[in-house]
Amino acid sequence: MTPPLYTIIGTPFSTFTRSIALGLTYKGIPFTQVRCVPHSDTAYENHPFGFLPTLIIHEIDGKTVNLKLRESAAIARYIDKVAPEPSLHISPGDGKAIIEEQMWEFVSLAGAHGFPAVEKGVVKPRVAAIDAGQPTDSVIREQIKPAVEHLRTSLGKMEELMADEGYVFGSKLSWADFFLFPLLADLKATPEGESLSPRMLNWMEEMNKLEAVKATTPGTLSVGARPP
Repeated sequence: MTPPLYTIIGTPFSTFTRSIALGLTYKGIPFTQVRCVPHSDTAYENHPFGFLPTLIIHEIDGKTVNLKLRESAAIARYIDKVAPEPSLHISPGDGKAIIEEQMWEFVSLAGAHGFPAVEKGVVKPRVAAIDAGQPTDSVIREQIKPAVEHLRTSLGKMEELMADEGYVFGSKLSWADFFLFPLLADLKATPEGESLSPRMLNWMEEMNKLEAVKATTPGTLSVGARPP
């Protein structure tokens, strides 16, 4: 059997890694996965700053290259180039979109603002406190209270950019959904998931029906996993 042309470097626990795995899976592109955490030896071997994920492209036009492509948005664009269908792009008129670039705007906002608000501010401190056997839920809530308030503000701003129903841009599934979903799946796995609005919860319910979401769930916080 011919090995897959692509390898993802990154643990399923990584939200950015899952975004890329979601795209590859949805488009039916086979890949292997090397599980590692950020800033590990393996991560630094494949990314100059030790971040995740890296996509190793083993072959291009029949020629072995083993090219290491870093940064999630760049990887997503490459995936679209080699497998344009099924499309994960939007068109003017999808949801609140007037121009196609609004999808990439949302992707950027999810990474630059959603990730710090969800993961760094709330999820990681909450999980670390639980794993350390630290005090009661009420004590942890008090410790992260400012971060939760910031999180609610951030989620509200993201929701303002979303269509009133359906996916982020209405009836059209896009990269915007695949970059937001791993963050909110982690959040929903914590008590702070109560910050999710009815709109966000309905969106997550639709996302959970996707085979790509089901296939990339193992190894994530939503099923109780922890970093390797």
